[in-house]
Amino acid sequence: MPMSRLRIFWPCTLVILLILTGCAATNILVNQWNNPAYASPSFKRIMVSAAGAQTSIRRNFEDQFVAQLKAAGLDAVASYPYIPEGEKVDESNVRQAAQKAGADAAFITRLVGTQERTQVMPGYYPAPFFGFYGGYGYGFYGGPYVYSYDVYTSETTLYDVAKNDMVWTATLKSIEPDNIDEAIKRYVDTVINALSEKHLLGKDHGRN
Repeated sequence: MPMSRLRIFWPCTLVILLILTGCAATNILVNQWNNPAYASPSFKRIMVSAAGAQTSIRRNFEDQFVAQLKAAGLDAVASYPYIPEGEKVDESNVRQAAQKAGADAAFITRLVGTQERTQVMPGYYPAPFFGFYGGYGYGFYGGPYVYSYDVYTSETTLYDVAKNDMVWTATLKSIEPDNIDEAIKRYVDTVINALSEKHLLGKDHGRN
């Protein structure tokens, strides 16, 4: 195959591969639970924490979460100014840190598992180039191709700090990202949308 055609068809092949392996869905909400005792709670301030993450990832995650909560009209604060690097980020430390920060609720996000997955694709892929009149056909690219990627399972939980009670918790699966900042933004957006649908961000803080 001429190099000019190879340069055109390789991006098409990559896009098809990503779609077939499910990488287009970066974050999937697997399950969630909410405490029926809470209906449209009104928290004054929410602390956000990421347990077990590298320092830079933790700070970026917490900052992004705080920014999106503030955009939804809520007062929020990151945990890293109150729980320094090296200290364990768990329910006990987050509760103490939240009390120092004047927060009456707290989010804790933690990684609970990683699974490597492998997708084997045949050497034939549908591509617009092949077939008469520009229709889809099948072209041979010299496969099969083996594509490996990681799937991360994480858990995000919202606690009522004042009552020491769980308000909401969810498990999410995420595909290994190419851009960590964009992945964090999409993750947080998934969580906030789920909370808004259940009216757990307060009566006036739901998203349309």
